[in-house]
Amino acid sequence: MLQNPMHRQVLLLASAQALFQTASVLVMTVGGLAGAQIAPAPQFATAPIAAMFLGTALATIPAAMWMSRAGRRVGFVAGAAFGTAAGLIGAFGIVAQSLPVLCLGTMLVGAYQGFAQFYRFAASEVSDDSFRPRAISFVLAGGIVAALLGPALGRLGGPLLATEYAGSFLLLALTSVVAAGLLLGVRVPRPQASNDGPERRPIIRIVGQPAYLVALFGAATGYGIMILAMTATPLAMVHHQHGLADAAFVIQLHVLGMFLPSFFTGALIARFGVLSVMVVGIALLAGHVFVSLSGTEFPSFASALILLGIGWNFLYVGGTTLLTGTYTAAERGQAQGINDMTIFAIGLASSLGAGALLQSVGWQTMNALLLPWLGLAGLAIAWLAWRRQRTAQ
Repeated sequence: MLQNPMHRQVLLLASAQALFQTASVLVMTVGGLAGAQIAPAPQFATAPIAAMFLGTALATIPAAMWMSRAGRRVGFVAGAAFGTAAGLIGAFGIVAQSLPVLCLGTMLVGAYQGFAQFYRFAASEVSDDSFRPRAISFVLAGGIVAALLGPALGRLGGPLLATEYAGSFLLLALTSVVAAGLLLGVRVPRPQASNDGPERRPIIRIVGQPAYLVALFGAATGYGIMILAMTATPLAMVHHQHGLADAAFVIQLHVLGMFLPSFFTGALIARFGVLSVMVVGIALLAGHVFVSLSGTEFPSFASALILLGIGWNFLYVGGTTLLTGTYTAAERGQAQGINDMTIFAIGLASSLGAGALLQSVGWQTMNALLLPWLGLAGLAIAWLAWRRQRTAQ
């Protein structure tokens, strides 16, 4: 298989995804706990995680536009450099007991993420039509390594230095250096300008397509709900008398749920269609809500977070696959940038609101409030399916 250059490039991107996602999962595991130690009030405990998503929202469109001119490899290596700086600054912020400096570090992790989110699109760009859904899934499957490595590095780095969690951020910097080395081997062809091809459409026409809107809303729903619950989980578990080791293990199970399905999500999309897979994602996220209402014991947290991860995978891979059919090669920078910026803006709001919601209404009520959001996303997918069926007839 690896004799094929297309497959080798997808493997490189999947490996880089594993390292990038390790950094992201590490922040999700210990960011709120580190923030709680130095925040002036409990509702600001998740500010470092919110800062990460702010960094992503700010970096996504500039990253997309710059890479459309400079190329994927240059942008991806620059993103990993942001990750290296993020780890060093975050560690310094914890040692200095400065929440703003810690947030600056996690914001740079977000900038890293702003570039790394295009790994999945790069995989689609090096693949032919038949391999494309699987290529996207395989790159996201790199997160399986992150499911094991991210929380483990968070736990390992926690007591590594005199100031708790500072060592975790130094390990984040190290993984980013390794990722930069791997990304030097990435070769993604640039889109060829052609006077004979269709004109580049205004961005409002691209975004206004029904398939684009549903792809964006579906992926944003999966991402926003996943981030809200994942951000709140370590804090909720500690509040309900579970230790850091239990919280880290639940995050591991959750991230495995996010990425293990990637080995077959592409095949399911090819077999049953992208909209059917997205509907199943909605059902799984609803399952997360109902399981979270069953109690606050360890099995309830673990089961709910596994369902949360699988539901995210089906919606996110499905939404990405649906999106790739809505733009031309010349339009991809703008189309992908608007999509990912919107998704991460919603991730920012979810991560920022997680601490306040958890503080004010508690774990179970917070999850119950997600059901209307899921209902709207389900209706949007059903509407697009009905529209396509009517067009076909």
